[in-house]
Amino acid sequence: MASRVSIQKRRVVLGLGNILCGDEGLGVFALHTARDQLGNQSGFEWIDGGVMGLDLLPLVEECSHLLVLDAIDADQPAGTVIELEKKEISLLAGIKLSEHQLSFKEVLGLASIQQALPEQLHLIGIQPSDLTVKIGLSEIVKSAMPEIIEHTRRVLSEWV
Repeated sequence: MASRVSIQKRRVVLGLGNILCGDEGLGVFALHTARDQLGNQSGFEWIDGGVMGLDLLPLVEECSHLLVLDAIDADQPAGTVIELEKKEISLLAGIKLSEHQLSFKEVLGLASIQQALPEQLHLIGIQPSDLTVKIGLSEIVKSAMPEIIEHTRRVLSEWV
C-alpha cells in the first residue's frame, strides 16, 4: 500500500439523493437548508453529492470529517430521524440507504479497505415516506427537517 502524505484534510457536509424522487432527495434538500441556516460554521465545505455514487470516493478519502445527510430506509416509521456514528455504520448491512446509496455504501467499503475512511464520520437521515417521481418532500419528512438541522448543528459544533 502506498504511503499517504500528510496533508490538510477536508471537513465536509455531504447531501445525497435524487431530488426527482420525492423523499429520496432528502439529503440534498437538508444540505441546502442546513447551509442556509448554519453556513457560518467555519472550515466546513457544503457539497451536493446528488447521485454521484462511486465518483464520491476521492472526496471521502480526502476528508478528516464527513457528515452525510440522506434518506435512510431502516424499517422505522416514516419521518423518524436516524443518526449513526462511524462505529455504528458497519451495522448498515440490514439498512437500505436510498437507491443511489448502493454505490455510496460501496464508496465507504472501498475507503475502509484502503484505510482511508474519515477520522470522523457521521450519517444523519430520515426514514422516507414517498419515493415516487416528483420534486419535493412528503409532509411528514418536511416536518422532521428541523430535527435534522439541529442534529447537524450539534455534530458540527462538536467538530469545531
